Amino acid sequence: MGSGPIAGLAKAVGVLKRLKRAGWARKLGMGDPESVAEHSFRAAFLAMVLSDLRGLDSAKAMRMALLDDLPEAITGDLTPEEKAEIGAGRALEAEEGALRSILSPLPPGLREAYLGLWREAQGGETPESRLVRDVDKLEMALQALEYLEEGWPLEGLMEFMESARAGIRDGELSALADEIIHEARRHPKRY
Repeated sequence: MGSGPIAGLAKAVGVLKRLKRAGWARKLGMGDPESVAEHSFRAAFLAMVLSDLRGLDSAKAMRMALLDDLPEAITGDLTPEEKAEIGAGRALEAEEGALRSILSPLPPGLREAYLGLWREAQGGETPESRLVRDVDKLEMALQALEYLEEGWPLEGLMEFMESARAGIRDGELSALADEIIHEARRHPKRY
C-alpha cells in the first residue's frame, strides 16, 4: 500500500492491532492481553447483531462501535482511573483531537460524518449509541470470563465483570452480564 491518504489511515488504524488493553495488564499483570482491535471487532460484531435483532440502524451502530476506540491509536488505552485523573472533559477532548488527526486524510464530508457518529456514541442519547456503550461493557465481561477459563484468578477478573455489569443500562444485556458473572462464580478454575 503506497503512501497515500488511505495508506496513512490504514497505518493509524493498524496501531490498534498492537495496542494492548491497559486494564488487563495493569490490574492483573497480564503480559499479553487482548488488543484494542480484538476488543473492537467483537464489540462491533455484537452491535451489528443486536441492532439487527432490535430493528435499529445496524450500519450506524457498527460504525459507532468501530470508531469508538479509534482515538486510542494516538492517546493509548487509558483506564477509567487515568481518565478520572485527567478529567473526563479533558480526556474526551484529547480523544476527539486524536480522532480528528486520524481521520484527517478523508474528504471533509466523510470526516465530519464519522466525527459526528463518534460524538453521538459518546453522548449515549440515541438507541444505537446506548446499545454500543452497553455492548462495549458486555464485551469486557465476556473477555473476563474467557480469561477465567484460561486460568486467571476470579478475584481480579470479578472487578471487570462487576464494573461491566454496573455500566450496562439495557435490561436484556444486564441479564446477560448477570449470567456471565454467575457462570464465573461457579467455574471450576475460579481460584
